[in-house]
Amino acid sequence: MFRRLPDAAAAARELPFTLDGEPVSGREGDTVAAALLALGRRAFRRTAVSGAERGPWCLMGVCHDCLVTIDGAGNAQGCLVPLRAGMAVETQRGRREVGR
Repeated sequence: MFRRLPDAAAAARELPFTLDGEPVSGREGDTVAAALLALGRRAFRRTAVSGAERGPWCLMGVCHDCLVTIDGAGNAQGCLVPLRAGMAVETQRGRREVGR
């Protein structure tokens, strides 16, 4: 289970963003992956062949299971991207786009 540390959560400023078109918020200092996990989201993308849900595993940029679409650009590793106010984050569906 993912939980925020009490001391860090109390001091952080809320950052509004959208997730699959719905307004949500995270905290200043979060990565996109941390914000989604704090919202209870466990699946960040769906595989191309079976449509199976995949979620973050390593949270350090190695596994690529936390890929999301941010502001219309796919293949963003949510664990490496700092959350910004106003971001549009979407579940990535299907295969990775090569060259991005």
